[in-house]
Amino acid sequence: MDTQVIVVGAGPAGLMLAGELRTGGAEVIVLERLPEPTGQSRGLGFTARTMEVFDQRGLLPRFGRVETSDRGHFGGLPLDFSVVRGAHYGAKNISQARTEAVLEEWAAETGAGIRRGHELTGLTDLGDAVEAEVRGPDGGYRLRASYLVGCDGGRSGVRGAAGFGFPGADATTEMFLADVRGCGIRPRLIGETVPGGMVMAVAIAEDVDRIIVCERGTPPRRRAEPPPWREVADAWQRLTGESIHHGTPEWVSAFGDATRQADAYRRGRVLLAGDSAHIHLPAGGQGMNTSVQDSVNLGWKLAAEAAGWAPPGLLDSYHTERHPVGRRLLTNTRAQGLLFLTGEEMAPMREVMGELMAYDDVARHLVGMVSGLEIRYDMGPGRHPLLGLRMPNQELVAEPGKTTTAELLHRGRGVLLDLTGDAALRDAAEPWADRIGVVTAEPHAPDPDGPLAGADAVLVRPDGHVAWASPDPARQDLPTVLRRWFGSPRRP
Repeated sequence: MDTQVIVVGAGPAGLMLAGELRTGGAEVIVLERLPEPTGQSRGLGFTARTMEVFDQRGLLPRFGRVETSDRGHFGGLPLDFSVVRGAHYGAKNISQARTEAVLEEWAAETGAGIRRGHELTGLTDLGDAVEAEVRGPDGGYRLRASYLVGCDGGRSGVRGAAGFGFPGADATTEMFLADVRGCGIRPRLIGETVPGGMVMAVAIAEDVDRIIVCERGTPPRRRAEPPPWREVADAWQRLTGESIHHGTPEWVSAFGDATRQADAYRRGRVLLAGDSAHIHLPAGGQGMNTSVQDSVNLGWKLAAEAAGWAPPGLLDSYHTERHPVGRRLLTNTRAQGLLFLTGEEMAPMREVMGELMAYDDVARHLVGMVSGLEIRYDMGPGRHPLLGLRMPNQELVAEPGKTTTAELLHRGRGVLLDLTGDAALRDAAEPWADRIGVVTAEPHAPDPDGPLAGADAVLVRPDGHVAWASPDPARQDLPTVLRRWFGSPRRP
């Protein structure tokens, strides 16, 4: 084998996956057809759950000061994120280019081999390995690996070459996205419905605005080049009456509202993550965040396969857990598109939705949906409130001093958090000590309403989701759960 895993695509999903695989000890080569990053940033910032994920790997400080807001939207209607404890709309004004740079630096530091200017031209699943055909700057060559993961975007070559189905709906309209300098546009932070369409404008730097233009009835086109600036400025003027032709575009692109999802996230030794697995209207900036979280769910499982300790079915749980998340993402982005991209016929629905969103229960439901904080995986028997959910970051007191639940996950291993000093619990987990850490600690500031209130112990997977918690009268015994997620113990 040339390597254990080939990752195709050096966007956020591919780079996050590469770092996760290396953190788990797997050898990885990343193939990226572009010789250099484009510098374009379709995404601006990331959600609360993605901030947690980055924090769990020690990456958050690399972004510097992170500004958040508890005000967001759903389909262009204001949404108060503060109704959910610890939730917010996410990190603001961090360009996707910056996110990719941070992830590439991290992946390279962990030892991932990142090959820019190397394009996948074909692949063959050999049953016991995958062979990739690659065209590089010096000609063609072949690579062989145990697994190959397509993180190569909405027009994924991996998806097509491996025969994945990609059902869904084609785009019905074309929209424009641009960063423009020198226009002085009035802010329209969450999108403004206007006769004929929708426009959005938000300042992202001094004298630079990010604009989105959706003119209803504009047929989608498959463009070989970005649209000319005049076409974008003309559409803006038709919708708003304002001329921005004098502005200087930093970059311009077009996109549509196509909605599709791969029928499977794994086919033999080939897997998909990120936009290769799902495309949708970019409503609420959820796309990059779901892609990063795909990679965090997959990375430790694929690394376990490479290391030889993965229990049966662990890698298949990637599809089982993430495919429903992708399906729900497509549902909520389509719903948002109906709210803010349609005409006056949807005005009554927007009015009713606005009234409903004033109720805390409705707002909590929508915040959980678009933030990723509500995701709960099936962990088997048990009724503990934390079971299957992500472990919120909590300050802890442990030897030799203070720590947090996020810091305990920096190594990409599972963590058994013992909150009572139970020696029997530590003895039960000791045979898996090469795969999980056992930490005896207590909350730094006990909170009767906090997630650890009343808990004796919590087992957290490497992706931050709770696999077992005590006390829970319906739970499985700890060794059974450890075998399910971390395989047979090396030491009986």
